[in-house]
Amino acid sequence: MPEVGHTCRFLGASCADQRQTKQFVYYEVMDRSQASRRRLLEAAAIEFGSHGIAGARVDRISVDAKVSKAQMYAYFDGKEALFDAVLADQVNAFLNVVPLDAGDLPGYAVRLYDAYLERPQLVRLATWARLERTPGGHLFTGSDDTAKVEAIGEAQRAGRIRADIPAVDVHAMAIALAMTWSPSSLTFTATSADPRADHDRRRASLAAAVRHAFEP
Repeated sequence: MPEVGHTCRFLGASCADQRQTKQFVYYEVMDRSQASRRRLLEAAAIEFGSHGIAGARVDRISVDAKVSKAQMYAYFDGKEALFDAVLADQVNAFLNVVPLDAGDLPGYAVRLYDAYLERPQLVRLATWARLERTPGGHLFTGSDDTAKVEAIGEAQRAGRIRADIPAVDVHAMAIALAMTWSPSSLTFTATSADPRADHDRRRASLAAAVRHAFEP
């Protein structure tokens, strides 16, 4: 009989090797799970962006993501929970790409314009959220906007932004101006296929409008 301390070696591997093997299997399973969840979020973003919540089909999402419906429901409670997760994922990615610079609102608006061009899915999802989930009030949680509004307020107190308009309204109007040519536009929706000269003209017009609207 082997001694207790030598059980692992008796079984053909050191204790350290067995622990490493278990860790490898654990992380491999976690990686597969995260990859499946990521595919679901990406496939669902396309489906919800095209059809909304009511029109989206979990069967199509499952097939496109290559994830079974049973596994999908293990990650998310239902279609609405999946939509909420998709919207939150898109918003978080967007916030990372376009941070607010209260000292340069024209530049911030132009960066938003470019981000809407590159990520039109977010605007489509937000529009569906307005139509089907949140017809009034804040569309997203106020926590993210609070820091931005406070930054604008500080810029107002420093004399860099006109102070006769409340900071919360400056923030809302700067975003609205940047969305002039977004997928939610009532006049014209820009796409990445538009001529470069058109994009340059819109960026210049947008920057000028924001500058004249909010600089003291």
